[in-house]
Amino acid sequence: MNGNEKLEKARERIIESIAQNIHLYGLTPSAGRQYGTMFFHNEPLTLDDMTEELGMSKTSMSTSVRALSDLKLVERAWKRGVRKDLYQVKDDWYQSFIDLFSIKWRRSVSFHSAAIRRSLAELEGLVNDPAIDDELREEVTIDIEKLLYLRDYYDWLDRLVDAFEDHDIFNLVPIKKPEQDTPNK
Repeated sequence: MNGNEKLEKARERIIESIAQNIHLYGLTPSAGRQYGTMFFHNEPLTLDDMTEELGMSKTSMSTSVRALSDLKLVERAWKRGVRKDLYQVKDDWYQSFIDLFSIKWRRSVSFHSAAIRRSLAELEGLVNDPAIDDELREEVTIDIEKLLYLRDYYDWLDRLVDAFEDHDIFNLVPIKKPEQDTPNK
């Protein structure tokens, strides 16, 4: 196996690994292959370039690149003299993860917190209603305790998202610098 073949084999292994794990971002394996292919290109690609390289339809490439862009994994690029849209992988994988994590969890926290507030208000009104019996009051009290636990959890999760967005997470889990690696000899 010559050097070019070894290089392609090493790249293909990573591209397939990305394709198999891209579901964590809510994307299909074909979007993962597209992303992996873009990752190894040093220049931005057009949809036509991607279609030719991956053998997929331009419509499929367009749909995938839109999904990758929505997740802030790829971005549009500009190149003098090129009239077609160009796309490239965003350079900062850490920030891409933070963006994805923050977008998904912020939405979830907001949704759940609103539901908890509404339910707590209803249950607190119910627990103080003199017309309910003691058995129901006990059940309502237990549910209120559960909802207070959930409220605390979502407050913690909101602060965790803040730690990601403010990059405070890197104080707890520092990014390993390349010079910290020991090259294989």
